[in-house]
Amino acid sequence: MQQLVENYFNLAILSRSFPELLRGFGVTVQVAIATIVLGVGLGLVLAVTRAFAIKTVNALIVVYVDLFRTLPQLVVIICVYFALPYAGITLSPFAATVLALGAVLSAFATEAFWAGILAIPRGQWDAAHSLGLRFLPIIFKVILPQAIRLAIPLLTNRAIAITKGTALGTAVSLPEVLGAAQSATAIAANPSPLTLAAAFYLLFFIPLVIASRRLEARYLVAR
Repeated sequence: MQQLVENYFNLAILSRSFPELLRGFGVTVQVAIATIVLGVGLGLVLAVTRAFAIKTVNALIVVYVDLFRTLPQLVVIICVYFALPYAGITLSPFAATVLALGAVLSAFATEAFWAGILAIPRGQWDAAHSLGLRFLPIIFKVILPQAIRLAIPLLTNRAIAITKGTALGTAVSLPEVLGAAQSATAIAANPSPLTLAAAFYLLFFIPLVIASRRLEARYLVAR
């Protein structure tokens, strides 16, 4: 037991590494929030765009969705960071990680929102048409509010799963909390900083999980 405490809960090492890991935790939170905003926002835009039923555009969206749902997150991050400079686009580790994870999340979000749109009974479209509403008002005032409610349970779980991929940013030198913990562990020759990193992850993701459950329950009651 004493050896366990010495290796994973060494107070001296934890206190020395705390400032660096706290900075890394701040980066992790920023990347996670930016990823959710980008991924969910882009997914919603793409799902609404599919509703216009433009064959060429829809085919491109389907290819995009299938591509980013298939590729591992780490592969996407590495490709964005190391491949885009050959096209004259150089991104910071922060921007590359957000763009990569946001693209992956947007693919799943598109499918979630699109499934919600398709789940709305055709009769509601017909009823809205009979009231004289045009396509855009029907989408944004009648269909989309209901589709979002249907998409919430799947979307919240997927968003949490993908934002945990912020740790993969260490592959492109993103100074997030896990990378800081690995560096501190190597310097101290003791894994206690990894314990602190795990505590930071719990500090961020447990409230996020609780909030997602409450959000799901709220929309289920609304239905």
